[in-house]
Amino acid sequence: MFTGIVEELGEITAVENLGDASRFTVRGPVVTEDAKHGDSIAVNGVCLTVVEFGDGAFTADVMAETLDRSSLGALAPGARVNLERPMALGGRLGGHLVQGHVDGTGTVLERLPAEHWEIVRISLPAELSRYVVEKGSITVDGISLTVVEAAADWFSVSLIPTTLALTTLGIKQPGDPVNLEVDVIAKYVERMLGGRGATPVEAAG
Repeated sequence: MFTGIVEELGEITAVENLGDASRFTVRGPVVTEDAKHGDSIAVNGVCLTVVEFGDGAFTADVMAETLDRSSLGALAPGARVNLERPMALGGRLGGHLVQGHVDGTGTVLERLPAEHWEIVRISLPAELSRYVVEKGSITVDGISLTVVEAAADWFSVSLIPTTLALTTLGIKQPGDPVNLEVDVIAKYVERMLGGRGATPVEAAG
């Protein structure tokens, strides 16, 4: 489990095509300082498993399903990525509960700079729109953000200077893809309310 608080802006240093998967090498001295084989590290919001590590970098295998459902398939050496280690039990929940399981991808539509912040508008897949509400939480490329506006096919977020400086959202341009993970609590609530009104036998299925 993650919190959506990016620890480090890392870099893809190599991508190896394995046929039905790819092996990524990612430079991230902070997130690898205590890494072990089998640990989880979120890369642009996607939970990946450490295969090898050393010299401030780690490698992770990414299966075709993940490449197809996320923006990781578009990454090439030199790409900057958001990195986060899992939250330690008893640690502070600085953002919100993030699983590292991408629900879909969006596209940066527009950037509207202001004096002390920037509004970014992002497209929203139709199947995810019901989970996104104004002032609710959403994860964009692994970053826990608060929704400013929520429409049927887009939403907007407000970015402070720290987020712009320390995450990929500071360099993403209109047309660039981003990974989206909606609030998992919304999905559980929907699932539970789906059985409302059913008899015990019907609910048991």
